[in-house]
Amino acid sequence: MTSVYNQNNKKSILNKILLIIFLISISCSTNKEITEHKNTFWHQNDKKIKFSNSNLLNKWHSENKFNKTKNTIIVAVLDTQIDLNHEDLKNQIWINKNEIPNNGIDDDINGYIDDLNGWNFVGKPNGGYYVYGNFEYTKIVRKYDSIFNDSKDIQNDSEFLYNEFKRAKQKHQIYSGFYSNWLKSMEFSVNVGQIARDTLKYFFPKEDYTIEQLDSLYKIYKINDKTYKQKRDSNDRDLGALIHYVKSDYSTGDKTVRDLVKSRDDKDSILNRNLNISFNPRDFIKDDTKILKKGYGNNKLNNAPNLRKHSTTVSSIIASNRKNNIGTNGFHDKIKIMPLSISTSGDEYDKDIAMAIYYAVDNGAKVINMSFGKEFSLNQQWVTEAFKYAEKHNVLLIHGSGNNSFNIDTNPYYPSDYDYEKKKDLVANFINVGSISKRTDSTMVSSFSDYGKNNVDIFAPGEDIYVAIPDNQYKYDSGTSLAAPMVSGTAALIWLYYPNLTVQEVKQIILESGVTINKQVIKPGTENELVPFSELCKSGKILNTYNAIKMAEERSKKKNK
Repeated sequence: MTSVYNQNNKKSILNKILLIIFLISISCSTNKEITEHKNTFWHQNDKKIKFSNSNLLNKWHSENKFNKTKNTIIVAVLDTQIDLNHEDLKNQIWINKNEIPNNGIDDDINGYIDDLNGWNFVGKPNGGYYVYGNFEYTKIVRKYDSIFNDSKDIQNDSEFLYNEFKRAKQKHQIYSGFYSNWLKSMEFSVNVGQIARDTLKYFFPKEDYTIEQLDSLYKIYKINDKTYKQKRDSNDRDLGALIHYVKSDYSTGDKTVRDLVKSRDDKDSILNRNLNISFNPRDFIKDDTKILKKGYGNNKLNNAPNLRKHSTTVSSIIASNRKNNIGTNGFHDKIKIMPLSISTSGDEYDKDIAMAIYYAVDNGAKVINMSFGKEFSLNQQWVTEAFKYAEKHNVLLIHGSGNNSFNIDTNPYYPSDYDYEKKKDLVANFINVGSISKRTDSTMVSSFSDYGKNNVDIFAPGEDIYVAIPDNQYKYDSGTSLAAPMVSGTAALIWLYYPNLTVQEVKQIILESGVTINKQVIKPGTENELVPFSELCKSGKILNTYNAIKMAEERSKKKNK
């Protein structure tokens, strides 16, 4: 991410960097603050129009008020830690009835001590947790640099791995250079920040200026057209330069010196932890990532205040309380959340993904939601075997397609049911979900959503969704991380009432019952390139929960005859 790249590459790299900044607490969610704070559930409502992007969940509930069920469905959410005490979720969390709380004994002999509500696979032995992990390409460079670097004799069976290493190393070099330069700028901003702001008090005693006012002032007092980097490197301190520094800070949201310090520390953590080949966070939890076995992590799912938001948000879409008349509404109160923590600020470890899937299956989950993702997979075979284990046990896997505006048919994105080397599907119990908005015109597909004719199965609401966040708070949010739980909730609702259906049948029902979109839409990542919606996903459809339940009812009745 340096100046040697052409303008197109600069734009592409900048877009990816901005995504990382927004996603640093989790791989797969794009936050969007909405100024209007109306409690609307457009994605569930029964709109009386010809076409609606709503899944019509509320319509199903209004028609089935007296259709009770004694069943309970468990949805495992592989994600960050979660706010277990949130007012809208506290009664919706799975409880392991075979485990006696906090007695230090593995009562149910499942290999996990005191796993009352789930497990934290990134927890330390002492009950703590680590915040910063490595990016996946950092792990790949660490493992293979000494093997492949300057290698001229690559065996045929190693060619794909070698190409992945080269791709990872290039990305690591780009990001390392970019963040090194950015950190240098942030350190300079912190050093000059107070001086610049004190100087501006001459014009704005109350420090109530806007970026537009700063821009106007800069045009008056600038003495040259040097870039920020040029002024930084020459340590310019003239009035125009000081105004330029503050204007630049404002453009990135750093209005105060405290903001600057936080931003500097964030960049420092990315460079010296996420991107640092010598930094291995697994040392903190005493785990060997070369061996796929239990015996690491802890049962603390709610002790990291800054790492609870994403799972709380995702879980609220699936199963928040529908009867308490507060906050959000999940799909059904008989759906319980099994929180499994695998995410920190870096990329998830394939070992943790696999072990969490095994845990979920062995402890009764029917649906596994995975609202995270990464561009590389160091041990995909472990995840694939876990996928097959879930398939064998009739468990459905739901994944958010990603927020990079990528075509993931050609840009690998993991975890995936697709073997990018052998170019074939691996399992039949996996649904990859893109995001749509409430708009019904050519902009209906969320601009951030990944897509793929072969590797995205269906689209679901994922933009401007009202969700729960920690400490009994709520907000609007966006991302394919929110589209995936729409499908997870639908699958759970199907099995809640029609448990005789197989995982393949439930997947087929969800895809076939969706609303077909026969129109041209703007392809994500472009300004106005129109393509048929059918080119963006395998089914050419968007989720419709109401239709899915109706179709499931018909299929279930036929099986019972």
